[in-house]
Amino acid sequence: MQTTSHVLMIRPVRFLSNPETAASNAFQHRETDGGAAQRAALEEFDAYVDALRGCGVDVMVVDDTVEPHTPDSIFPNNWLSLHADGKAVLYPMAAPNRRLERRADILDAIGSRFRLRQVVDLSAFENDGHFHEGTGVMVFDHTHRVAYVCRSSRTSPAVMEAVERETGYRPFWFGAADRRGRPIFHTNVMMCIGQTLAVVCLESVWDAGERAALVDTLEAGGKRIIDIDYDQLERFAGNALELRSRDGEPVFALSRQAWSALTAKQRELLSSYARIALAPIDTIERLGGGGARCMVAEIFLPRHVPAATPPDND
Repeated sequence: MQTTSHVLMIRPVRFLSNPETAASNAFQHRETDGGAAQRAALEEFDAYVDALRGCGVDVMVVDDTVEPHTPDSIFPNNWLSLHADGKAVLYPMAAPNRRLERRADILDAIGSRFRLRQVVDLSAFENDGHFHEGTGVMVFDHTHRVAYVCRSSRTSPAVMEAVERETGYRPFWFGAADRRGRPIFHTNVMMCIGQTLAVVCLESVWDAGERAALVDTLEAGGKRIIDIDYDQLERFAGNALELRSRDGEPVFALSRQAWSALTAKQRELLSSYARIALAPIDTIERLGGGGARCMVAEIFLPRHVPAATPPDND
């Protein structure tokens, strides 16, 4: 299925603006007061968890550790994806301190609730300078098994080939750039794909041929496109995620900043289609350069089936 009602989120303990990622993340801003950043990020994180749970989404929260210091641990979707066939895929990360986010105890915690059949570890690609940051750089159309990938320093054709072998997702490559011509570092900043809707910043795809092919492929997959502009992209309107409540209703998760950036018509369309999970995560967006979608790792793994209660023979 395209959407899930189960997600993983990592509660931060030492959040701040990561100096190792700033060069390629134009959405990220510096902050010198780490204590203030952590306090604000923690409050925003908890409010977002409450918003998702209030919409009927099952949120599995794992606390980050003080050591080693992983300032971007709040964005687990970059190093991990969890698939319906029981696979977990671990991805090669560009920043050395982000590689420390891959934790065996997190996989153990997931495996205690879900059937984790196999861990596919692609992190060795880092040794050859190949990086491919999970569902940050790949926006999946699960229904049609397509991975939309915009080219950047954080994507690798070699790793994408390995992902295709392991998961069966075919890549759709294209170029996307911000208004100053800098490559967009993560695809999920400029687009998201739901069951029937796709939010896309088409003006960021400068090549007319690639833009037309992107539109054609999305529409062939049954997606209605909500086209956002650069102003909306810069306020994280593309960094959204469709989920599902426990009772099967669609849930659309995005930040309050992203929601306020949408037009009245776009907000009406989304709110008529899905429950809206909103939270103010301004500090996380400003300092981390990632938004509501980046904070969530979807769990498509099958649930453990509870053991049958033995009959009472008394």
